Amino acid sequence: MHIKRFQDAISYEAPNHFGCHGLRLQGFEENGPKNQWIGFSQFLPGGGAGPDSTPFEKVYVILEGEMTVIIDEKETVLGQFDSCTIPPNEVRTIQNRRNDVCKILVVIPYPPETQK
Repeated sequence: MHIKRFQDAISYEAPNHFGCHGLRLQGFEENGPKNQWIGFSQFLPGGGAGPDSTPFEKVYVILEGEMTVIIDEKETVLGQFDSCTIPPNEVRTIQNRRNDVCKILVVIPYPPETQK
């Protein structure tokens, strides 16, 4: 078992994100997960990301607040404990349109060049 305490999570800056503070909860470390890494993103009011895509799928789980996900001009609002999978190469924009912080758990596979 590999334990990492929240206080030991390392912050990171995700490309094309704004009004966001990201913490890496698991991954990119010795004895950590081998297939994916887990991020915890906190989006301030007005914060978001995109539009962009990745060559691999990702999963968002909303822990607190609401996040609007926009794909092909279709908007979907995700609330607490809602989740979604964004397929590889699907262009998405996410926006926190509320006046409170949106907290998201993000599950992303390692890029092929960093597979453990």
